[in-house]
Amino acid sequence: MRLFTVDAFTNVPFKGNPAAVCVLEKPLSEATYIDIAQEMNLSETAFVYEEDGRYRLRWFTPTLEIDLCGHATLATAKILFEKLNVTKDVLEFNTRSGLLTVKKKENQLEMDFPIGKTQPENPNDAILEAFFGEKPITVNSDKDWCLVEVSYSDLIRNLKPQFELLKKHSKKKFIITAKSSEKEYDFVSRMFAPDFGIDEDPVTGSAHCYLANYWSDKLSKNTLIGYQASKRGGVVNCEISGNDRVLLRGDCVIMAELLVEWDKF
Repeated sequence: MRLFTVDAFTNVPFKGNPAAVCVLEKPLSEATYIDIAQEMNLSETAFVYEEDGRYRLRWFTPTLEIDLCGHATLATAKILFEKLNVTKDVLEFNTRSGLLTVKKKENQLEMDFPIGKTQPENPNDAILEAFFGEKPITVNSDKDWCLVEVSYSDLIRNLKPQFELLKKHSKKKFIITAKSSEKEYDFVSRMFAPDFGIDEDPVTGSAHCYLANYWSDKLSKNTLIGYQASKRGGVVNCEISGNDRVLLRGDCVIMAELLVEWDKF
């Protein structure tokens, strides 16, 4: 096993979203995946190995396996291209969210992901209103996701989350967004998932599957730039691709390769 740490959706060290990437020769036991993810203690640890001409890719938080993770996929592609010297033009990953691909696009990596579509909910949500201190403009949802638009981007940047409030909500993953007040970005967001062991995720690719679709409709634009305003911060370039796909672009910084001395893998 080769084990790396990578800062994703940034070209500057200590920014973006850190992920661990474990390159395997074969699958591990389910318990071992969790053990390693807990040991790394990052929002996601990616596990990848070759499978039938493609790659099998799985993502784990410190507590459970998840269906889709953008920044850890981006980080995995960075490792395969630059550390394992994979010469394929397009990396193909078999995942719980179907076939995902990543390719080089100028000085960035481009992920082809399923688009996220939400449905409007009643904005009179007492928990969310208490969370923000004001009534949201809109509340949309899909499965465990809740996408909330608020009136201005500084509210998002200055928000001091009360995670116990969110834990009382029926949804589990919360995207908070507003139109950007800065010209270089189309929208600003933050993402919280305390029930998944992630109080705040620094930069979230899967959230931008929803954000790209949401803001494309509102702004009548197919290409958008999102800024996730966590403490670390990160930029996601988005492009709508047909009715059911979205292209997410970003860069990564490889921070470390760890020496694994445990001999029971």
